Amino acid sequence: MSSDRLFVYGTLMRGFDHPMARLLAGHAEFLCEATCHGRLVLVKHYPGLLLSDAPTDIVHGELFRLRVAGELLRELDMYEACGEGFPEPTEYLRQLVDVARADGAPEKAWTYVYNWPVTGLPRIESGRFLER
Repeated sequence: MSSDRLFVYGTLMRGFDHPMARLLAGHAEFLCEATCHGRLVLVKHYPGLLLSDAPTDIVHGELFRLRVAGELLRELDMYEACGEGFPEPTEYLRQLVDVARADGAPEKAWTYVYNWPVTGLPRIESGRFLER
């Protein structure tokens, strides 16, 4: 299964002055704010998403429609240092996850899930990277 949707929750969100955020903004359409079930941890100056089944674990982010999904996802995979050619285990894994649009409608979207140990990393309790 594939998708042209991408859920972002950190430095790729709108308003970040980062080359990859600008690349995403230029090659994707912002659809709405969205959420997924998970927890955020602060890795360094960026967050990591840990998926969760707990209904109270909510991560807030943004949902985009990628115009040329395959090409853009390859670029983002390079930025996130995951996929072919990167030593295992990679820091992030790109996964299709269930997200809820701002109106509550469900979607499947790609996102980057944190894949390294989280011992000692502070949790972002609000689930919002911008409110850390």
